[in-house]
Amino acid sequence: MAIQKGQRASRSIRLTQEHVDRYAEITGDRNPLHFDDAFVERTKFGRRVVQGGLTTGLLHALVATDLPGPGTVFLSQNWKFTAPVFIGDTITADAEVVSVHERKPVVQLAIEVRRGDGTVVLEGEAWCYTFTPGA
Repeated sequence: MAIQKGQRASRSIRLTQEHVDRYAEITGDRNPLHFDDAFVERTKFGRRVVQGGLTTGLLHALVATDLPGPGTVFLSQNWKFTAPVFIGDTITADAEVVSVHERKPVVQLAIEVRRGDGTVVLEGEAWCYTFTPGA
């Protein structure tokens, strides 16, 4: 089935300390906001938060696996973080097809990520391209 305007997909994950540790191991992001309770207690967050890359990583999985699906990459992203994601939160990423290019495998998506309590933590849009083997 071809991708159509209005099509939607969602994907969720519960983010744990192990995710934070593994992300830091891969990227080197050891910001004290993610690891130092004494530091973060003195900030407006009050408790440790996950790296933003873990939040956006869920969007990468959504686009590459669910909508538009296998072979898809981001061409551009325009989103903003609107609230923190705390260690232990479950987040859900939602994407909706806003437009489909007439001649190319390119779609525009509206993107939103929410915490389990309903708080929007990220919102924006993305343009995606889907590669098809042999095409």
